[in-house]
Amino acid sequence: MGKIEWAMWANEQALAAGLTLTDVPRAAGVFVCLLEYPRGKRNKGKSEERTGQYCFTICVKSFGPLTRNYYVRAFLHAAICVPGGFMLATVLGCVCLGIASLIYLGAAIRGEQWEPILPMKEIRKPVGESIKNPPQNPPPRPPAEIRRKRAEDLEGAAYINPIAVTANEY
Repeated sequence: MGKIEWAMWANEQALAAGLTLTDVPRAAGVFVCLLEYPRGKRNKGKSEERTGQYCFTICVKSFGPLTRNYYVRAFLHAAICVPGGFMLATVLGCVCLGIASLIYLGAAIRGEQWEPILPMKEIRKPVGESIKNPPQNPPPRPPAEIRRKRAEDLEGAAYINPIAVTANEY
């Protein structure tokens, strides 16, 4: 079986907690949303970025190891969720943020870290010779070695049709 990337789960959990905390006017909820909106690159497979995450990715990447390290995120989220747990309006968001903090701690123990998803430049392969010269015959086309030569292609050579020639004429 494949290795579970715990940070992806923690990211979704923390973003949901941040959105819950923004319902009540708290700066902590906005901060968590800004930190968690850009998804990190997966170790294997395709990394899907969120819509419009490029600007947030540049901001989060600029803080370097503070935002890349999941130990820092785990302790930061734990510190944010403790004071919010005492207000009834923010209990749900703080419980979700505490769970995300525990998941981030597990991801950090397993050695995961945040890597930004940046747009890659397309590397174009050179066009092959077969594409430059399209085929002249309709399909199905036998390989070039087996293909019969046309009379025009055989400059000056006589073309003998093997079907029309009988055994006595050879």
